[in-house]
Amino acid sequence: MSSSDIFIGETIGTAILILLGGGVCAAVTLKASKARNAGWLAITFGWGFAVLTAVYTSAPLSGAHLNPAVTLALAIKDKDFSNLPVYWGGQLLGAMIGAALVWVAYYGQFHAHLTDKEIVGGPGAQATAAKAVEAQEKGAGPVLGVFSTGPEIRNAVQNLATEIIGTVVLVLAVLTQGLNDKGNGLGTLGALITALVVVSIGLSLGGPTGYAINPARDLGPRIVHALLPLPNKGGSDWSYAWIPVVGPLIGGAIAAGIYNVAFA
Repeated sequence: MSSSDIFIGETIGTAILILLGGGVCAAVTLKASKARNAGWLAITFGWGFAVLTAVYTSAPLSGAHLNPAVTLALAIKDKDFSNLPVYWGGQLLGAMIGAALVWVAYYGQFHAHLTDKEIVGGPGAQATAAKAVEAQEKGAGPVLGVFSTGPEIRNAVQNLATEIIGTVVLVLAVLTQGLNDKGNGLGTLGALITALVVVSIGLSLGGPTGYAINPARDLGPRIVHALLPLPNKGGSDWSYAWIPVVGPLIGGAIAAGIYNVAFA
């Protein structure tokens, strides 16, 4: 794979991942969406199908890492870090493109949601469950959850541990079952395995932090949230932003270590 193939494949694949994954979050969250309040099952399966679609699309070009933690783990496994910057650059750019496309697709819903007094407050506003949740997530605006993750209970040690644990499960599944014959990316069956593992992680471990398990998936959309001209969008919660970046990278490195000791 050439550097250009890697960069293009990761950009396209990660953009699709975030478009569909962020899209299901928008569908469940925003006013005037037909899927509003569809719940956690819709989100977890939506993200799983997003992974499946993104991997099938980008695998022929880049091997479909789509996740800096996966790329780091493969680099540690193979002792080859030469393509790390190209993969990470494509993943971050793709995540930002995907997040921007979610905004385009749900433009009217974002406007309706962020101008509703019960959501953003104002004269005559009533206390709502949405406002209670956002009050718990200090520094987070009322639609940040469409773009990035946030904890239900803000405890840095627990939140970091949760992201590490979830990422170890994901990356171990990729390394032991999901790789193609060359071992440098996800194969056809690996795409399905990985998608189902992501659903499992979401259902079992996603409750505390929203299961970023992917630094680009969280950081790219958070940057876009900070830049977009959304009315009353609130903060991007940068005080929390390091956890869904550092946690998955640590988890990926641990998973690679476990693989090298136990499976290689």
